[in-house]
Amino acid sequence: KYDAIAAPLRNSIIGSITADITRTVNAAGESALGDVIADAQLDATNDPGFGDAVVAFMNPGGIRTDLVYSQVSGSELPGQVTYGESFSVQPFGNSLVTMTLTGAQIDTLLEQQFNGCGTQNANRILQVSAGFTYSWSASAPACNKVDIASIMINGVPINAASSYRVTVNSFLADGGDNFLVLKDGTNRLGGAVDTDALEAYFAVFSPVAPGPMNRITVIP
Repeated sequence: KYDAIAAPLRNSIIGSITADITRTVNAAGESALGDVIADAQLDATNDPGFGDAVVAFMNPGGIRTDLVYSQVSGSELPGQVTYGESFSVQPFGNSLVTMTLTGAQIDTLLEQQFNGCGTQNANRILQVSAGFTYSWSASAPACNKVDIASIMINGVPINAASSYRVTVNSFLADGGDNFLVLKDGTNRLGGAVDTDALEAYFAVFSPVAPGPMNRITVIP
């Protein structure tokens, strides 16, 4: 009964893609779909007075499936994306939270991605939005894998003492996946539900291409 009631919303078209956009990660831990989701979350929270975010981070475990070009349902055409497909990608109903972190806290956040740093029990590489870049070392010890000098926003190195507006989902904002430094973020501002942010992004930028996977670099 409820499946039939939900069908019109589930099958509604929110936009389109140029090719498969998958959660498959490269050697650095970055995925094309992670890039797109992070970009959507930044776009939803970067306006003055509505977050002022300069970067968004997305947990990889929150990306549950791929967007497939050939997948169709109902009257959907190849390349079109339905609300149901976007909901399958992010099915948890998390809302966006924008907070203030220092550059030092951003560095700590990136260190907390790696197994053995603090309470982290697995490598969990956060997906990052356009304009944010950094490098991490595969051979360096836990909690010392990221050189803060490599962390840049729009090509400018961050300053450990400066403050930056950062967007994450509500799961991460509460320290989920052992990213405990996010619990210390200040001046929090709630935002849209993650699926709504992605839908809004597709409405503006369709057809959406796969993310470039060039924001995170791994070195030996």
